[in-house]
Amino acid sequence: MNTSASSGRLVDKTLAPRFALLCLGIWLNAADTLVTATIMPSVARDIGGYAYFGWSVAAYLTGSIVAGACSGKLSMALGLRTATALTGLVYAIGCAMSAVAPEFVTFILGRLIQGLGAGAVVALCYVAITALFPESLWPRVYGAVAGIWGAATLLGPLLGGLFAAAGFWRGAFWLFVVQAIIFVGAVMVMLPADKNGPKGGQSRVPSLQLFLLVVGVSLIGAAGVVASPRWAIGLAIGGVIGMAAMLAANARTHDRLLPRTAADLRTATGLGLLTIFACEAAVIGFTVYGPAFIQAVHHASPLTAGYVTGAIAAGWTLCAMLVGHTPAEKDGRLVRIGAGVILLGAALSAWAVPRGTLMEIAAAFCVLGAGFGLCHAFIARRAIAAVPAEEQAMASGAVPTAQLIGGAAGSAGAGAIANVLGFSHGVDLALAPTNGPLLFGAFLPLAVLGFVAAWRLGRA
Repeated sequence: MNTSASSGRLVDKTLAPRFALLCLGIWLNAADTLVTATIMPSVARDIGGYAYFGWSVAAYLTGSIVAGACSGKLSMALGLRTATALTGLVYAIGCAMSAVAPEFVTFILGRLIQGLGAGAVVALCYVAITALFPESLWPRVYGAVAGIWGAATLLGPLLGGLFAAAGFWRGAFWLFVVQAIIFVGAVMVMLPADKNGPKGGQSRVPSLQLFLLVVGVSLIGAAGVVASPRWAIGLAIGGVIGMAAMLAANARTHDRLLPRTAADLRTATGLGLLTIFACEAAVIGFTVYGPAFIQAVHHASPLTAGYVTGAIAAGWTLCAMLVGHTPAEKDGRLVRIGAGVILLGAALSAWAVPRGTLMEIAAAFCVLGAGFGLCHAFIARRAIAAVPAEEQAMASGAVPTAQLIGGAAGSAGAGAIANVLGFSHGVDLALAPTNGPLLFGAFLPLAVLGFVAAWRLGRA
């Protein structure tokens, strides 16, 4: 790496292409969820699969969790350049599978492979920052890359809405295939080769925890697609047991997915990760089913539905920017306020999505996102600071991992509840006003749990 190339500007003729490479890698993940949420009603109308709706998100997030946990090991085994290019290729293959899917099972398998590729790409892109940029620019690069997530909030629904409105939802995935191929080519040209060759590592992938996690999420999702209520209850209970077994296994091994105290609610780390998990699981249903309800109830275009749903991300981004420089001594107050706003926003949204106007839905979603923006960074700061120094890197990775686990479990659970309430073949307008609030309100206890954990964390 040519550290002398730094002129203190990211637009330097040497650094600009490197920065563009990172932006493209982050974009592939950042835009994927919003684009897919916008086009999902069109996908289901074309190839069926309303009964498996929640799996479009759950499979992607589960793949991202597994890939994120394995990406460091993969980088050591293959070298950064090869590992990044390989995972970009995996992402492209997953997008192509979803694009050509003749039925929903193939589509979901494609989403799983997309998650595997995208989760690793993002993790490796953050690693690549240290290889592509001089140390003096690292803080600026991290800050600038964060803006990609904000750009995805604006452009993701636009892209998805345009393709859905044109009746060509498959084109959205083909567009990401092209972008992924460009990314792979740029990686091979611009990332430096590992001069020392692949390295071995002493740490191992937490395979047992990952296996139990995948089993738990799969059982929760399967509960929504079986005919027998008895089987559905048994599968849901089995899924919860699988998640609990993952936490128990994590506390008893040196190869951990989460910090050892992740399940200890007497610690700030345990409370912080529980807050993040519970709040994400409580609200992911709005991303999964919000666009479908908006299109069906309000006869809105996919583009309109995408932007209304994007109000969650907009509220999050705006509030995060407003409180970003809050000193550590005020963390506790914002943690409590933010979690309370999330609970309020979830309750408002549970009523507004099936019964409110488009403006009321957008306002409720904005409140929901604002809650996350107010407290997420400060929950993370408290959770990370509470662990020993040797576990802080693991705790840093545990924050997005807990959020991904919450999203995967919550989206699978939302699919199960939607099927029980009569939405297995689409949004029934006759059922929407009565069963819609039940679908979204079923997760309010998780938001309450998150608020209680945050309240305790605020004084920890």
